[in-house]
Amino acid sequence: MTTSRAVAPPSRDRLLTQLDSAQPWDVIVIGGGATGLGTAVDAAARGYRTLLVEAADFAKGTSSRATKLVHGGVRYLAQGNIGLVREALHERGLLGRNAPHVVWPLGFLVPAYNLLDQPFYGIGLKMYDVLAGRLNLKPSRLLSRSQMLADAPTLAPDVGGHRLRGGVLYYDGQFDDARLATTLMRTLFDLGGVAVNYMAVTGLNQSNGRVDGVTARDVLSGTAFVLHAKCVINATGVWVDEIRRMEDRSAMGIVAPSQGVHLTLPRDFLPGDKAVLIPKTDDGRVLFVVPWNGHTIVGTTDAPRADLPLEPAASREDVDFILSTAGRYLSRKPTRADVTSVWSGLRPLVKASGVGATKTLSREHTLLVSPTGLITVTGGKWTTYRRMAQDVMDLAAREHILPFAPCRTENLPLHGAAGAPAGLARPGTPDAYYGSDLPQLRALPGADLMLVPASGLSEAHVRFAARFELARSAEDVLARRNRALFLDSAAALRAAPDVARILAEELGHDAAWQRRTVADFAHTARQYQLTA
Repeated sequence: MTTSRAVAPPSRDRLLTQLDSAQPWDVIVIGGGATGLGTAVDAAARGYRTLLVEAADFAKGTSSRATKLVHGGVRYLAQGNIGLVREALHERGLLGRNAPHVVWPLGFLVPAYNLLDQPFYGIGLKMYDVLAGRLNLKPSRLLSRSQMLADAPTLAPDVGGHRLRGGVLYYDGQFDDARLATTLMRTLFDLGGVAVNYMAVTGLNQSNGRVDGVTARDVLSGTAFVLHAKCVINATGVWVDEIRRMEDRSAMGIVAPSQGVHLTLPRDFLPGDKAVLIPKTDDGRVLFVVPWNGHTIVGTTDAPRADLPLEPAASREDVDFILSTAGRYLSRKPTRADVTSVWSGLRPLVKASGVGATKTLSREHTLLVSPTGLITVTGGKWTTYRRMAQDVMDLAAREHILPFAPCRTENLPLHGAAGAPAGLARPGTPDAYYGSDLPQLRALPGADLMLVPASGLSEAHVRFAARFELARSAEDVLARRNRALFLDSAAALRAAPDVARILAEELGHDAAWQRRTVADFAHTARQYQLTA
């Protein structure tokens, strides 16, 4: 499904012409995050004529704001949810096999400060290994105090009067969430499907009591479209209820949004190549301190939220909680002045009666079929996106919305995986995410002209994002095709004018457009910067 030479998706004008075709689609997927992209890839791989539409950019919402982990969920193991953990570990293994250029193993250190911590964590994580089966990454093992401090020299040797006794080393997966989303979008085109960003659904069409398509508006031009399909899938994450109410204004909400916040710090807060997992915090969640793209990310919080902004802002309380908790377990206490970026995401947790704090809600996904045939999927997490997609398409066949076709994604290499040249980029570095496309990227003009050293963004990366990855704005490049905004928001803001200039050359825009995209990005970037 992949080639050694990148083939560009059609131009936006050609994509819109394809949308305007009178031929109905088999499947229209609403939502360009993890679930929507995964579902569209699954549908196209089964041979269905597939269209995905996204109101903003791919992974603009929750799917670019994860903790960057492909994992089974250690806390679900503690809750006794063995089935969920086993499924997630299986999917972790498949994803590492099918997209090794975007996913890689990462060691996690779990410190033990109390007498019973080490045997308790050690037994639990051995169970984690067993549940992963033949797809386990590496076996967990006990470490002494000196081994823990050698692997994580900035780990606090004492916490609250308790001396570090040792710990446990186990392995999970790490990835770049927005880059995986881009990889899935490219895979969809490889399979003959179509994805269009900045295409907002404005309504659901019905005929003979069945949903048979959507109305949509091109956000960039204002052009309206009427799109027909045999199957319409609502995969919009925390926003699924908005789509459901286009069909039934009285539909009860099924999502309980939860906001998670992460902070980015310089690499010297965790200079080794392993992450640290703190399994007990004051709010009941675990705390991750993770090396990522040459920086350290710390998170996350978990707090209910009633509204659904596309750019949720971190609260002072969340930031202070992360800083104070991290400061207890790191020998150097981070301050607000150390934070290079702060970012928030909304998780689509499914409502459950009688449940209090959102941290107690399961991440298992939920599928609904309305009386008119609209399929809604929500919940879940990045790790299980492929299984969620399989379940959605299997459901469409069981409900006789589509003819049956078998799932083909379990052994499907994602775009860039096949034939990726060895030795050109170290796993876990920004260039590695391009896989077999990397030589073509490096052949573009400006490969040696670095715009944001902190994130590895060059002029060539901007050109590649415009030509091959449907980037349409400075934010698309600086936030998602490259992760500059999430790593160093100030550096990203400084680079925005140069990014806009290069995009304008590639997309044929004028100086006024450049000023607008820079201004729009500046407005967004300010939310990623902490004030004193």
